[in-house]
Amino acid sequence: MHKRRLGRTDLLVSQICLGSMTWGQQNTETDGHAQMDLAFSRGVNFIDTAELYPIPPKAETQGWTERIIGSWMKAKGNRDQVILASKVVGRTANTWFRGNRPSKLVRADIFDAVEKSLTRLNTDYLDLYQIHWPERAVPWGANPNRVGAVALRADSVGAPASETPITETLAVFDELVKAGKIRHFGLSNESSWGVMRFIAEADKGAGPRLVSLQNAYNFVNRGFEVNLAEVCEREQVSLLAYSPLAQGYLTGKYDHGARPQGSRSQLFNRGQRYETPNAAEAQLKYNELARSFGMEPALFANAYVTSRPFVTSSIIGATTISQLEMALSSADVVWTEDMQKGVDAIHQRVGNPCP
Repeated sequence: MHKRRLGRTDLLVSQICLGSMTWGQQNTETDGHAQMDLAFSRGVNFIDTAELYPIPPKAETQGWTERIIGSWMKAKGNRDQVILASKVVGRTANTWFRGNRPSKLVRADIFDAVEKSLTRLNTDYLDLYQIHWPERAVPWGANPNRVGAVALRADSVGAPASETPITETLAVFDELVKAGKIRHFGLSNESSWGVMRFIAEADKGAGPRLVSLQNAYNFVNRGFEVNLAEVCEREQVSLLAYSPLAQGYLTGKYDHGARPQGSRSQLFNRGQRYETPNAAEAQLKYNELARSFGMEPALFANAYVTSRPFVTSSIIGATTISQLEMALSSADVVWTEDMQKGVDAIHQRVGNPCP
């Protein structure tokens, strides 16, 4: 398992990061502990979580994922061997995070979030603390296909009221770093403009410099490559790529409209991002390409993301040990020129149907 530098920091993270969003919903505490045991035995040193998790978010389960990670680290006594990342929610009308009120990226709410996460995780610091999504009004994932979907300026007609300035939010993260509660700062589901604004304000002294960006990246969503790849390369911001399997649609299990019993799509009906027009046809083409190389689609799709030179770490997720085994083995796949030509040929025809 190769290690790669996280941004400009001295942290070396495994090329595969263990995602955790099913723990506490589809997976039990015992399941979560077994997944962490297996992943760390294979050289993974990086776990990603969030105050929001598990998914789908609910008041009754919110925070359970962090508790499962915290109980594992306490039992193992291995906090110093774990590079631990969590996230604070962006603007949300859901009231269960902050105790019966909506949440924004202001000091009181960020401090409330981090203190609760530290308690659940049984630790006094986070290696990486990320903003889960922007507070300003942007399309989910922040990489729309059409210009009409870009965010309005804060002073524009129709823009949301009381948008928290980036400088104000960044100053809170500066406090957290100086207090030793977090080591580094990251963003998630962010656009090129957002990344550059956070960097520009940090360079002026407003707060810590961004070290990572956690955005979706997979066969049916290569939007990162258009502008963000250059931004992140030149500014030394690490891409932590989530959803390499496009919520399971690149495993082949949903091909031809199938909805297996117990699958996330069947259980929760939350796959709309990957059920856009032409998405099913595109996913089938990639899954068939994988089979033409004699590989399981899930292995092929994971290996593609792990192999990208601009990906620091691919965040994998699994609900079974066998799924996790396959995802971890993707680090051993030698990605060939023929594989890349096949992927690019499909992409040329179908583009990014699932931004």
